[in-house]
Amino acid sequence: MVKSARLTALTASLLLAVSSLAYADAIKIGVNQPLTGPFAASGTYIVDGAKLAVEEINANGGVLGEKLELVIEDNKSNPTEAAAVAEKLIVSDKVPVMMGAWGSSLTLAAMPKLMQYQVPMLVETSSSSKITKQGNPYVFRISPPSWVEAELFKKYLPQLNIKKVDFLAINNDWGIGTVKDFSEALGKEGISVGLTEMMDQGAQDLSAQLSKIKASDSDTIIVTTAVEQLTLLLKQAAALGITKQIVTTGGSQNPDQLIDQAGAAANNTQHMVFFAPWFPEKTAHPEQAKAFIEAWMKAGHNKAGLTESYRGYDGIQVIKAAIEKAGKAEPEAIKDAFWQVEVPALNGTVTFTKDGPEGRESGQYMTNGTLIKIVDGKIEPAGS
Repeated sequence: MVKSARLTALTASLLLAVSSLAYADAIKIGVNQPLTGPFAASGTYIVDGAKLAVEEINANGGVLGEKLELVIEDNKSNPTEAAAVAEKLIVSDKVPVMMGAWGSSLTLAAMPKLMQYQVPMLVETSSSSKITKQGNPYVFRISPPSWVEAELFKKYLPQLNIKKVDFLAINNDWGIGTVKDFSEALGKEGISVGLTEMMDQGAQDLSAQLSKIKASDSDTIIVTTAVEQLTLLLKQAAALGITKQIVTTGGSQNPDQLIDQAGAAANNTQHMVFFAPWFPEKTAHPEQAKAFIEAWMKAGHNKAGLTESYRGYDGIQVIKAAIEKAGKAEPEAIKDAFWQVEVPALNGTVTFTKDGPEGRESGQYMTNGTLIKIVDGKIEPAGS
């Protein structure tokens, strides 16, 4: 019995040693996301999408003969935390590349760390135009900056028939940038811009802003905020009897979640999204879209997360392609390789163009977008 116990202990030690070796050999990707705080739902969807990508990649042999491993950290929806997380991932966890950090203010806070330590980051969600204009060559973004979204939005103007618009936006880099870029784009199309009302990211009572907008002579409200606050906003707008056209930007509204949580208050609202899982046959790569949707649902995730989680999935697939192209998991090599990738993704085929000061450009993917409408609790293409 003593001999058997010793053998069992030896076997366990050997297994632990092998496991430790495998762990040490894994290629680490840092993930900097809001998993608590006002943006927690969105950040969690991003992480879940990233996990699906890693599972798929590892099941198919990994990258350069090694498994991928996500090192996930919570930035708590706070810019100071986002910077601290970026530094921890680089200095303590030794990641050669990161993905993050959902919100524009969070990403902007983390960006100096990329320059300081010369480690690239794939930006999966943030839309502030400042992100790729600052001269940070370690930034590669697959989400659309607000000026690109404003351009995409123009093709829907004939059916929206907007004469005058008011803005209601979250008071951070995301919201401020969106108001600026949409105001300029719509103004060039002859659309009058009226009120601009801002709201703190944690605000739950939006009646003051909504009352001002109700009293204005606009016909449309363009809203920019995360899904949790948007749910409250739609309910309060309905309670105040606001009947103006409501359109949201940013692709972070999770329309299925709005239907579940805002109920009738979500009816007739319209939303820009950058992955339309309700119509996979209309996406750039239908079979890939169908496979992702199937894997997401099989994992037991809420279908509402599909319009966010795809960003995490696409982000990891693009990082994987850059590591393969680099031929090694080293920061500078991965940074250089991002410029050479061409990746079939749920949002299209990702390649990067240069944006920012000459010689210090960031990479920007010119993404696709779709406007959808909630009609009687169901999602339809806008204008159908």
